[in-house]
Order: sequence, then C-alpha cells, then structure tokens
Amino acid sequence: MPSTDSTPRLPSQDATPHWLIPFAASLSEPCQHALPHLDAEGRLPNLRALASRLGVVARSDGDEYALSMPHERVLAAALGWPVGPDTDGRLPWAHWWAAQDGLQLDANACWALLSPGHWLMGREHLTLLDPNALGLDAATSQALLEALRPLFEDDGWQLRWGAPTRWYASHPLLDGLPTASLDRVVGRNPDLWLSADAARKTASDATRALRRLQAEVQMSLYQHPLNARREAEGRDTVNSFWVSGCGRLPSGGLPDLPVWPAGLTLCDDLRAGLLSDDMPVWVDAWQQLDATVLAALVRRLDAGQPLRLTLCGERHAVTLGTGTADGGGFMGGFMGTLQRSLQRPLQALRPRRAAPLPSAILAPL
Repeated sequence: MPSTDSTPRLPSQDATPHWLIPFAASLSEPCQHALPHLDAEGRLPNLRALASRLGVVARSDGDEYALSMPHERVLAAALGWPVGPDTDGRLPWAHWWAAQDGLQLDANACWALLSPGHWLMGREHLTLLDPNALGLDAATSQALLEALRPLFEDDGWQLRWGAPTRWYASHPLLDGLPTASLDRVVGRNPDLWLSADAARKTASDATRALRRLQAEVQMSLYQHPLNARREAEGRDTVNSFWVSGCGRLPSGGLPDLPVWPAGLTLCDDLRAGLLSDDMPVWVDAWQQLDATVLAALVRRLDAGQPLRLTLCGERHAVTLGTGTADGGGFMGGFMGTLQRSLQRPLQALRPRRAAPLPSAILAPL
C-alpha cells in the first residue's frame, strides 16, 4: 500500500501552544456531501477567520491507505519519535497507551494494542465498529480477556489488561509488523488491512497467525454468556479484536516515554460522528468546536499571542500558525515558494484576503 510522504514537514517542537483537531474531514461520500453544509452563513466563522489570518507553517502528506493516521503522525513527532515511511504502521502506541493505563510492559519485547470490538457481518464485507461505542465496563472487558487467555497463551503470547477497550499482547511475530491504526479501520472493511502484509503485499506469518486467532476468538466468544446477555439487551457483542501500535520504542525506552507533549491540546470532538458517518452529529460537533475552542484561538490571535492549529483529515495534516513569512493565510499556504516570495513585499499594502469557505479549507485534507 502507498506510504506517507518521505519528507513530511511536521510542526516544530517549540514552546508555542498547539491545538490538534483530528477527523476534520474525510473522503467518505457522507462527509463529502456534508462539507457544503458547513459553508452556510454564520457557521464556523472562527475557523474561517483563523484560516484567513494564519499561514501554513507545516504539513504532513499521506493518503487514505497510509497505516498511521495524520493526527498520529503529528502526535508522534510531538512526542519526539521518528516519523517517516519506515515508521508507517510501526509507531509504538501500545507502549505509550500502556503507560497511560499505569502498566509497565517489558521494553525489550514488542507489544501490540488489542482493541476488543464488534465486526459487523454484511452481505458483501465486514465492518469494524468503533470499540468506544460498545460501552464495555471494566468487569465485562476483563472477563472476556480471561476467556480468551488460553487461546493466546497456548501459542506463546503474553496478555495484559489495561482498560475496557485496551488489551495488550506480546509475541515475537509482532516485531517489525506494520499494522493499520484503529482509527484508520473503524467503519471500514478490516480485510483491506488484513489480507496482506502492508510492506510486502504478501501474507506474512504474523498476518496468518492473527487471522487464525481472530477466527478462534470469534468461535470462542460466539456463545459466551456475557455476549448472550448483551445480545438479549439489544447491544452489539464483542466478537473479535484489532491489532495495532506494535512498534518498538525509540532508544531511551520507558523511563523517557513522554506522558503528553507540553503545550499540545487534542480536540477529538469530531471523532465519533465522522467514524460512524453520522454527519448531523459531526456538523454539530464542528459548530461546537468553532464556538468554543476556535473562538478562544481568535481571541488569542487578537491579543497578539502565538499559536499553532493543526487540522487533520484522513490523508493530510496542515498546521496553521502565527509569525510566518508568507502571511497569506490557509489558501496562500498552498502556493509555491516563488509565488510567495514575489508576494511578500506587497503584503503590507493589501487588504486582508477574504475568509475561505470551510469546505475549501477541509476538503483538501
């Protein structure tokens, strides 16, 4: 599958406060139809104002088949991890999330994040539903993991429980295995990212082992009493898992693993609506973000304070910021270096450019 751009320009790690907004847009048909609704009069005025007043200071380009999502590349860079084609699908999110869950994993082993979930069986293909939408509590999640433990440990896997939607597994087969982010696969057909090793386009030993385990897990959980109860209550069952984040830690290991990048604020309000293709929820979330977070950024800009704002779609991440040389706003940021250099002497004489429409800002992501 195509990988991310070989030379991404990611935000510099300075002291400038930075806001990160993932799921700002996608290529899905429902989202493409919803984007023009954001252009209605009075909607997202603060996004338009910021896009007209800030310049593009960094971007990370990829495509919709890259294993790591754009916001994950930005966060990884902010954590000081190397980001590039060689790390696509190999970022050590299992180690990072385990640290957030208070677990100490063996830093010398390769660990994966196992996300318990529901694979919806359609007429033509599977769809992986969002594990966060299952409403798993700790007791149910732990009981399901214990039911599956013999399947894994008989094959030499180690298992740890971290949170209701986060289990951890280790096996030598995971070492070097590129895996698609959970956020990349939710709402999609998981077979697209399971049928072959992403780097070699052929089924690897690890891929075959995972497919076998997933089949065994489906059979084991099919008649589990907890699933029977969930089904009787009209709730989705837990019938499989997704593997991701099994990269190795950079040199330095766990003692130097950052908890969270200083000055970075993650705004994930758009996630649920976009991944479920619930566009009214997604549009409402955008309006709420604009009226709160983005309104505060406009006030910060009016006060002359620096800021960075990164908008992430399913392909690209674009960082807008203050103090840039081109001063041309979001749309100007897409112009070439020569054109920007020619415009620079005239910037002071020109009125502020018209604020671009939200759909024009978000569709290229």
